[in-house]
Amino acid sequence: MLTFFGQGASQTCNGVTRRDFLQAGTLGAIGLGLPQYLAAVEAGKVDPSKSKRSAIMIFNLGAPSQIDTFDMKPDAPAEIRGPFQPISTKAPGMQISEILPLHAKIADKFSLVRSCFHRGAAVHDAGWQIMQTGRQFAGGVNTPHVGSVASYMLGRRSDLPPHVVLPETMGRGGGNLPNGQAGGFLGKAQDPFALMADPSQKDFKVPDLLPPDNIGTARIDRRRRMRDVVDSAIRNFESSESAKLMDDNFQSAYRLMTSPEARNAFDLNQEPISVRERYGMHRFGQCCLLSRRLVEAGVRFVTINTFLTVFDEISWDIHGSKPFTSIEGMKNVVAPMYDQGYSALIEDLHQRGMLDDTLVCNLAEFGRTPKVNPAGGRDHWPQCFTVYFAGGGVQGGRIVGASDPIGAVPVERPTEPPEVVATIFHSLGLNLESHLPGPAGRPFPLVDFGYREIKELF
Repeated sequence: MLTFFGQGASQTCNGVTRRDFLQAGTLGAIGLGLPQYLAAVEAGKVDPSKSKRSAIMIFNLGAPSQIDTFDMKPDAPAEIRGPFQPISTKAPGMQISEILPLHAKIADKFSLVRSCFHRGAAVHDAGWQIMQTGRQFAGGVNTPHVGSVASYMLGRRSDLPPHVVLPETMGRGGGNLPNGQAGGFLGKAQDPFALMADPSQKDFKVPDLLPPDNIGTARIDRRRRMRDVVDSAIRNFESSESAKLMDDNFQSAYRLMTSPEARNAFDLNQEPISVRERYGMHRFGQCCLLSRRLVEAGVRFVTINTFLTVFDEISWDIHGSKPFTSIEGMKNVVAPMYDQGYSALIEDLHQRGMLDDTLVCNLAEFGRTPKVNPAGGRDHWPQCFTVYFAGGGVQGGRIVGASDPIGAVPVERPTEPPEVVATIFHSLGLNLESHLPGPAGRPFPLVDFGYREIKELF
């Protein structure tokens, strides 16, 4: 999260203190531009024919039940199949749950992968890591979020950050583990810009992007000139790599904060009320609308967290007993909100001619147990779940893979997290044979050896 105005000081690792000028707390707005992109193209790391591509990752924090949403088992015993009925969709042969009727109307535009699984622990934050990075953290090495890798490889293409998280990064997951929504070993420079605000609120603004009303551009310029005076007094420090990174950060933060383009992209009041209501005047719906505006303005990667934690709010975490959600709570609260926001996003991108160049992927940390538990809910189940994709070169209306008769394990085309991540990279035009600068300067494969994109989607 970026912080531009404050009282304290900013101190470098060399002990040099800078006071009374704009600060940026996490380097999250940095993104290299055209030179980096052209170098990547020259090195064969990027496909230039996909330069217009962006991605929106919707992360269904809490983990939806595959059996109650996209992989229903109507012929299974009652304790397996649950209370909901399957309905037909616009995609021939595809049935989904009756609790997602708006999804059914646009099913020709997305494709399901019903055979996803992972070998990580059945703990929320372990699943968050592996599904958003393609790897489980081990040995003190935190691998970067897929959006952070994309921003590193492709760079920025506007005054806006290359990777934005809406409405904010994930909270607690129960395992006290890193959640995977950071730059990892690529460094703080590749951390995403986190909105840290609810765009559905009437007084919504972006507190760490827009300056207070009483601080005008002239005052910001004065602070910038003050910084230049300080710079001239510490020239020896300014010749170091740390100082260069600090200056890049300042320039990026300044450009972001003063950019009319950035202000406009975050200003939902520019949207007709009918459009806002179509998405839903709730946090998820307005995050979906904001993601469309950000991609339209040049952001390469947007991550939307449907929920922020599994502890303090209703979510997909349907254990059945309080404080968790029940299956009925999923039907009455979670599914309608989710169904409305997602369907509006896909329809809007399609109508604006943006869907072909915008991959929308819907992921989760795992699925839910095939058998309903005694509390009337379902528990954690990494052994089999559904993810799905739309746009960005993906062909809609397809079903990839299959689970067994009770939705417990894949029986056709088992799909692992590295393949999900590779699919995102492939859509964005990244060469899957590329390497990142890993820990201790060692080359780090973009994707684990042997894993490639889910070819059946394209």
